[in-house]
Amino acid sequence: MSVTVIGGESTRARQAKEHKYGLTHLILRACLDYFRAAKGWAAVEQGVAVLQALSWTAAIIATQRLFDTITIAANHGLGFQRVVAPLGVLAVVVVLQQILSGAESYIFTYNSYGNSGKFMADFQRKLNRVPAALYEDAEFLDEVEQSRECLEYESLGVFTAICLNFLTSYAVFFAALGVFLFRLSPLLPLVIIAAFIPAALSLFAKARVFAELEEDNAPLRRRYEFYQDAIASREFFKETRLLGGFNYFYRLFIQTLGLITENRWQAERKTFWVRLALNVVSFLGLGAATLLLFQATMSGSISVGAFVAVFAGLTQMFSLMSEIVTERFSEASEYVGQIKQYYQLMDMPEVGGRHGKPDFIHGIRAQNVSFTYPGAETPAVINATLEIEDGETVAIVGENGAGKSTLVRLLSGLYQPDKGSVMIGGLDSADTHPETLYRETSGVFQKYQRYKMTLGENVAISNTLNPPDAHGITKALTDAHFNKGGTPLDTMLSPEFGGIDLSGGQWQRLAIARGLYRANQFIVLDEPTAAIDPLEEAHIYQQFEQLAQGKCAIIVTHRLGSVKLADRIVVMDSGEIKDIGTHAELLSRQGKYAQMWAAQAAWYENR
Repeated sequence: MSVTVIGGESTRARQAKEHKYGLTHLILRACLDYFRAAKGWAAVEQGVAVLQALSWTAAIIATQRLFDTITIAANHGLGFQRVVAPLGVLAVVVVLQQILSGAESYIFTYNSYGNSGKFMADFQRKLNRVPAALYEDAEFLDEVEQSRECLEYESLGVFTAICLNFLTSYAVFFAALGVFLFRLSPLLPLVIIAAFIPAALSLFAKARVFAELEEDNAPLRRRYEFYQDAIASREFFKETRLLGGFNYFYRLFIQTLGLITENRWQAERKTFWVRLALNVVSFLGLGAATLLLFQATMSGSISVGAFVAVFAGLTQMFSLMSEIVTERFSEASEYVGQIKQYYQLMDMPEVGGRHGKPDFIHGIRAQNVSFTYPGAETPAVINATLEIEDGETVAIVGENGAGKSTLVRLLSGLYQPDKGSVMIGGLDSADTHPETLYRETSGVFQKYQRYKMTLGENVAISNTLNPPDAHGITKALTDAHFNKGGTPLDTMLSPEFGGIDLSGGQWQRLAIARGLYRANQFIVLDEPTAAIDPLEEAHIYQQFEQLAQGKCAIIVTHRLGSVKLADRIVVMDSGEIKDIGTHAELLSRQGKYAQMWAAQAAWYENR
């Protein structure tokens, strides 16, 4: 049997995934997670909800007895004393209802806040355990965005609360009242059920509509947030205003907002007729039930007290049913898409493997390694073979897009190759836990982070297993030529939090200090000096040459002025390793490296 493939995933696989994350599965899993997170308090909450539902039925029965007693007392000229007892019972039930309602609300709020924090903690932990290459996949980023919104806006908590309320308080109330009504007239429960069957079926259609809406709007929301940042965020506003980009980004922002809104309105229009039909069917059902109740009263089948109590009960029941379907279930159906994405992400395979200790006496070995980014058609690295000996410094050069940084991510174990193998310190990266691979590795990358923390914390963040060492931090800053003389280590590096800001070059030196502070036997410099002038860059690389002695070291750069310090130079082009050799050897071969060297030498001469 042939299997159609759409976007790299078979139709059969997609259907299996849809089945796995159907509505029933999501309800059961959300409820189980709720109980697991809240522990015993979840059972207490649902127990209180059941008691509250029984109190609703008890109030209806107490109301019937009170009105029957009043009718008897009035017909036989009995005194007020006859109705004191049933009135007292009704009063106790009403007071109990208020107590249970307050207790249920308090426990729900307690559980909701606690569970929300636990779910977010699990979510953040999960993101740290998925393969790093997924962060290059737009579909994965959409799932992350939807999952984060699912937790931040408490969609999962509200959805679970609605489902649990239906399974406990609502179900118990309807069952108890149904038995009571059936004893009065067997047709009453049947009429009520028939009135809401179409509404219940319509919920599944609405859930699918809003699940599709979430899938359509997730990438739009990411664009919307990016345009929003480009207009007004601290990171973008100087360039946006100076170059006159405000109107351009504003137009894109409005267009994206319009698309999000239009998608939402389309979903609402699709479900409008469902809500209208529900209201009509509910009204007809209430009318039919009232007519049956009236006929039973006129025929003497039930008492006036029963009529009053049951009519009040029916009104409450239809009110609850309307609330459940038009509000609660309607709200829950809108969350189904986010919740499905959340559980799909939480079920993603995690990185794992054996623990151990890399021994860099074995160096680093890459054998016939290839790698393609998720969603890309062209491999970023193709059949690359490279060996780095212990104590050797290797420079990887090439033009932008040549595959330099991707190769480094493979050599450091951050990414796993699609083909071939990478041995790091004698350990196969494919079956070794990332914590083991990273334990003796340090690096400085072109896209470094500007942490909104103190100067000392910005450096010490690279070695959190040990207490901060002020002497080591200061030495790392000195080695990186961080020239901010006299700045205390406890200085906050963020104007937003009452601190100071640094220039681009200073931030880059700070990032270098962070990499130097971490104990390592394997160190990577991936274009870390882009914001530093060539003379200072040469000084940094000279310092790096001293720090890299006796270690495996990789320098990645498109500037060739400082690569002569490397023991060997790897030349990459279009994802392939084109040549390997020393500076002199590569120049003598008159290949790609010689062309790059000549072009950059001419540029420096013209400057």
